[in-house]
Amino acid sequence: MPHRPAILVKGYPRLSETFIAQELLALERMGLAFEIVSLRHPTDKAVHDLHRQIQAPVRYLPEYLYQEPWRVLRGLLRQLSNPRFWRVLAVWLRDLRHDPTANRGRRLGQALVLASELPAGIDWLHVHYLHTPCSVALYTAILRDLPFSVSAHAKDVWTIPEREKRAKIRACRWLVTCSRMNARHLQALVPSADIELVYHGLDVERFPAPARGPGPDGSGLDRPVLILCVARAVEKKGLDVLLAALARLPEDLHWRFEHIGSGPLKDVLIQQARRLGIEDRVTFRGAATQDEVLTALRRADLFCLAARIAADGDRDGLPNVVMEAMSQELPVVASAVAGIPEAVVPESTGLLVPPEDPDALAAAIAQLIRDPERRLAMGREGRRRILEWFSFAAGMARLARRFGLATEQREAA
Repeated sequence: MPHRPAILVKGYPRLSETFIAQELLALERMGLAFEIVSLRHPTDKAVHDLHRQIQAPVRYLPEYLYQEPWRVLRGLLRQLSNPRFWRVLAVWLRDLRHDPTANRGRRLGQALVLASELPAGIDWLHVHYLHTPCSVALYTAILRDLPFSVSAHAKDVWTIPEREKRAKIRACRWLVTCSRMNARHLQALVPSADIELVYHGLDVERFPAPARGPGPDGSGLDRPVLILCVARAVEKKGLDVLLAALARLPEDLHWRFEHIGSGPLKDVLIQQARRLGIEDRVTFRGAATQDEVLTALRRADLFCLAARIAADGDRDGLPNVVMEAMSQELPVVASAVAGIPEAVVPESTGLLVPPEDPDALAAAIAQLIRDPERRLAMGREGRRRILEWFSFAAGMARLARRFGLATEQREAA
């Protein structure tokens, strides 16, 4: 029999988390009945069409405990008579000693609410992200005596202490993660753990092949090469390095740059483009739906991502947008960091450069601007690689097996 899980996420719906939305929709279409539990209310003004198609009910926990005190108090009172409450309290106090913050208290409060309100038919918890959401899942799992599993992604893997990662990996039944780099790191922490590499993959039905020709070569003012980056404006995406590289491009090249994404550094980046004297060639479009991103990918000639390891250790796994760009036959110029080299093959599907090196990045971009035939060949090879190695269906089949869905249900989907 398939499980009936509650799937915990940090926020829902989120424009930046299409990889979660496509997974939820696929699991639902494969016959899995689940409930979505969100630790935060949505902040994006728009939603993807994927979110509109998902029918699962959504339960929002108190984002801040003071906002719903009676709900939190009711959860506490109900759990005080639970013999497992004292075990949770001991685990929470252990965690609190290492992390004496209000956020740690909020995690316990949310778990008390969830444990008290979770429908009786739920027999499993599955959580996206190993940091905050996983703490709520762990405490809830103890209170309700339920197994839980984890999907680990990027920041959550690299910004929490190894002590905490080990404890959560040991407590969960199984863990999947989206890059080989992540899988090796987590497996080394707990060699006996059930950890599986499951790429997010790309649903190519939503990303059909474009009609693409060689494109411009940067020599004509009336036909500039369009360079695109889709990324949150945060440190690990290296957008400041990318802008610095663009400012170093030879003066005889005609290009335009578009950035899609929101984030706390957006205003800083706008100011940087102005200081560099390239603001008339740069457009910051803000957040966009997946349909809008697809349209932008089809208009672009080249995709760039200057990813880096942030000061706090945060880094990408394998960014979905890299696979999306490759699916649209765009060559990718990116940093050789995190999981990006797992998809981008140098000289075959794009070019890789060292992180934090705007000169190397500028040289790589200039090479491909001047050579549209090479861009076209790389783009076509990139799509072929995505179809062969990063199948969304293959990853979903592995998850379906994990959740107990029968083979015939998977094939019917």
